[in-house]
Amino acid sequence: MSEIIIFAEIDGDGLHSTAGELISAGKKIAADTGNVVSAALIGGNQDLASQAISLGADKVYLANDDAIQEGVADAYLAALHKICINAEPTVVLTSKTPIGRAVGPRLAYRLGSGIAQDCMDVSADGDSGRVTVTRPVYGGNAMAKFTFADKDPQVVIMRLKAFEAMEPDSSRSGEVIEFELSLDESDIKTKLVETVKEESEGVRLEDAAVIIGMGRGLGGPEPFSQLEELAKVFNGAVGASRAVCDAGWLDHSYQIGLTGKTVTPDVYITVGISGASQHMAGCSSSKNIVAINKDGDANIFKEASFGVVGDWEKVLPAFTETARELLES
Repeated sequence: MSEIIIFAEIDGDGLHSTAGELISAGKKIAADTGNVVSAALIGGNQDLASQAISLGADKVYLANDDAIQEGVADAYLAALHKICINAEPTVVLTSKTPIGRAVGPRLAYRLGSGIAQDCMDVSADGDSGRVTVTRPVYGGNAMAKFTFADKDPQVVIMRLKAFEAMEPDSSRSGEVIEFELSLDESDIKTKLVETVKEESEGVRLEDAAVIIGMGRGLGGPEPFSQLEELAKVFNGAVGASRAVCDAGWLDHSYQIGLTGKTVTPDVYITVGISGASQHMAGCSSSKNIVAINKDGDANIFKEASFGVVGDWEKVLPAFTETARELLES
């Protein structure tokens, strides 16, 4: 039986959140083709392999080597390439993380196969096994579907949060294969010199159930504290449009959009954001969008579930106070 291999990244002592997302995407393809979903776990252990199986993986390739260093793409590429040569998968899935988007294209080149990047959805033809992907084009102004030609493996780089991970099921069973790597030093052309972790407080933007979005319409960085106050009321996080980050008002780690982060909160409250397609590409999967903008013709109102046309300086304080009262009552 053919395999769909997902590149399961590791984050600290656990699986990266994208591992579950990729397994879900792989399961969707497997439902059409009858293939098994295998997780390539490079630098992991038995506990992480069990986590991958509980999230839906049918098989786990557990690959370790002294040459593997966290964050070094060369090592992951060499390891994943060896696994693919051995397993001969029909599909390989990686995520659009810094490592995933570095490994995916290089892997496709080494395997002489095609690649589709920044994909929002996947499906497959049950007879031919050909994968069809959906991805944004023209700067996010449209979505297009592409189908792979007759060459395996079909390498797909998925956008973060495009799929939702399944609920872990500890009763699931699967096969764990100890894969011998024996990486050559010539495979690793870069080395990790130092890791500097940025200190952060509160909820991560990607994990927040409620996000307050800061737009260029706020006029400068000063209103950030007011948005942060509202975010704390909801135990949420603050994000921003690209214009805000490019202007230097906030760091690019806050950026939401086509060239920023993809978020899927329960509620996304935008303040002074016009709703350009590039921004909406990163938040269109939000369950509810609430727009505050003085321009009643702004595109954001076409996307919003609820909207307030008005001056944010008047609307936001009242909105924050009312939200606090309702949540504390």
